Amino acid sequence: MTAYTDLDALTDFFGRYGAALTAGDVPALAGCYALPGLVVSDTYSFTFASPAAVALSFVGAAPDYQERELVAAHATIEDVQPVSALLTMVAVEWEFLDSQGRRVPGERYRYLLRTTDEGPLICTVVRTA
Repeated sequence: MTAYTDLDALTDFFGRYGAALTAGDVPALAGCYALPGLVVSDTYSFTFASPAAVALSFVGAAPDYQERELVAAHATIEDVQPVSALLTMVAVEWEFLDSQGRRVPGERYRYLLRTTDEGPLICTVVRTA
């Protein structure tokens, strides 16, 4: 096993992640994370050690996506850097579509992914500028 750097595999992973995000599929979102995990932004950080804790971290996001009528998410992979034998840092810019088919600018994140037998899993998420 080696760190995921294949753009097709990473695009597929973030495609599934984005679909789960906009559908509010919390169990699928939780399945995208390695445990324990970490989320970091300018104003807060939090960790989670169980799938239930991952799910709770997304419970508040689902109503926001519904209120904004976001129906699809597209990840543009901007950079992929192998960090170690099984870790990869991936820079992603998200773009959303609303229910009217309009593009809605998203945000940028860096994801530290761990290669596992099941595929890549997110270890750390950092919101970037």
